[in-house]
This record gives sequence, C-alpha cells and structure tokens, in this order.
Amino acid sequence: MADFGQIEAILKEIGNGTPDIHGLAVVSSEGLPIASELLGEAEMERVAAMTAAMLAVGQRSAEELDRGTFEQVFIKGELGAIIIIEIGEEAVLAAVTGTKPRLGLVFMNMRRAAEQIKSLL
Repeated sequence: MADFGQIEAILKEIGNGTPDIHGLAVVSSEGLPIASELLGEAEMERVAAMTAAMLAVGQRSAEELDRGTFEQVFIKGELGAIIIIEIGEEAVLAAVTGTKPRLGLVFMNMRRAAEQIKSLL
C-alpha cells in the first residue's frame, strides 16, 4: 500500500528546494492522480489527464522509433515547461515549471524524488 503522506512530503521537499518548479504530481500510468504539491484539486485532475496522454505518446514514440524504454517527456511552451519522468512501470512524476527553469537542478531533484517515491508505491 502506498504511503501517501510520505509521497506528499517528498513532493513538498522538491517543490520547496527547486524554485523553478510551480507544481508537481505523481500520476498512475492510467492517468489517476496519486499525490500533488502546489496544484489545486482542479489543476491536479487536468495535469493527471494530460500526463496520461503525454505518457502514452512518449511510450509509443520510443517503441515505434526504436529508442528503447520510455524515460521522460519534455514539453516547452512560451509560459513554461512540463516534464514527465517515469517512476517504475506504475507511475510517473510530472513537474510544471516557469519559463526559464534550471533544467539540471530540476531533473536532478526529480530523479531523486522518483527514486524515493518508487520505494513507497
């Protein structure tokens, strides 16, 4: 059984330690919200739904183009970015960032959080 309190504590820590991140969500591979930080309830539902769609496209693209197993999706728009990294086969970690994120710091903190969360799911 997942420890949602610990997962939310990890998300809070990464959110507080990475000012470029505006929101975080752990989403099941089916698109169901598991936990979030800095996102309202309505926004969490939207992020979960969009994450599921992007995950499906990312997985299919990696497979069809012989790029190996899916690891991450990065989408940048004029108002910010959305980054999705895998947490095992059952979930992903999604981050919503500002316009000029320090990507090295964001990816490092997301990978660290993903490893911690993986052991809790």
